[in-house]
Amino acid sequence: MRKMTTTSYVILGLLALRRWSTYELAQQMRRSIRYYWPRAESHLYEEPKKLVALGLATATREDVGRRPRTVYEITDAGREALREWLATPGSTPLVEFDGLVKVLFAEQGTKEQLLATLATIRADAESTRLHHAELAADLVETGGPFPDRLHVNSLVFAFMWQQAEAVLRWAEWAEGVVAAWPDTSTQPPAGPLEEAAREASRTPASPGSRRPR
Repeated sequence: MRKMTTTSYVILGLLALRRWSTYELAQQMRRSIRYYWPRAESHLYEEPKKLVALGLATATREDVGRRPRTVYEITDAGREALREWLATPGSTPLVEFDGLVKVLFAEQGTKEQLLATLATIRADAESTRLHHAELAADLVETGGPFPDRLHVNSLVFAFMWQQAEAVLRWAEWAEGVVAAWPDTSTQPPAGPLEEAAREASRTPASPGSRRPR
């Protein structure tokens, strides 16, 4: 039996909402999901076929104008599999951040290169925040394609928005810090490290403990 992945369940969850063609699924992924679960579109076109092979979805061939398309629909077994998956705990975020890796090794390059990297990160974060703002405006005005799910979507949207805001604040702060450096080999005071160390000394490190407010 083919192994189910989180991407498999993303597609299964979308199929639980309505019938989709693979093109429509890819469009929906681009709309918002790719900001917290990015996957190559080639994988998205294969996942529905896997769900059909597992008996979790059906595939129906339809003619739209002169172009045929395949539409996928969830089965009862698919809904049960989705419910079982939702009952298991999810994992914490894993960050994949190419620009941050370049910042990590910045002392091997020039200050100008580092500032250029930070400027690109900031510009990307600004673009992402603009996209999120436009998405929010559409959801508020029209309710989006699934207005009965706004209460759930708002929880996910809050994470997307705060993440974009955090990256933008960090990039702006880092640009200001690096601008004051003479070069990337100089060792100025490590302020954030000291601040975090002080916070750790004040906060008991126990599993599941909440941060003090």
